[in-house]
Amino acid sequence: GTHRAFPIKGDSMLPVKDGSFIVAKFIEDVDDIKDGSTYIVLTKEDGLVYKRVYNRIKDRKSLLLYSDNKKYAPYEVKIEDVLEVWQFTCCINTQEYDKDELKLSSILNMFQELKVELKSIKITPSEKVALENT
Repeated sequence: GTHRAFPIKGDSMLPVKDGSFIVAKFIEDVDDIKDGSTYIVLTKEDGLVYKRVYNRIKDRKSLLLYSDNKKYAPYEVKIEDVLEVWQFTCCINTQEYDKDELKLSSILNMFQELKVELKSIKITPSEKVALENT
């Protein structure tokens, strides 16, 4: 199939760095989009974006686009605004990672895991009262 390299700008898909290139394969049929995979999406409104995509064409006639960097909110794009979709094949970094950057990435991952764990062990109001009375 047809492949192309796309320049990446910004930090929304860490650890893919600003200035990297994503090599991607052209998707002929949007029904082939696999939930949770990453794609380059060319839209009328935003131009090129690299995001984790969830296919909602059948029920909502749209794609849900998520950044791996949680400081960016997910958003929805109507399928009629999508011009092209390209599936991730590989990433080419144009800069080396420095050792401090890798440490920061590890810390961010640790906080994400901790956040998930905390959500799973939330205390119910009755448990809170019981703890306060001990």
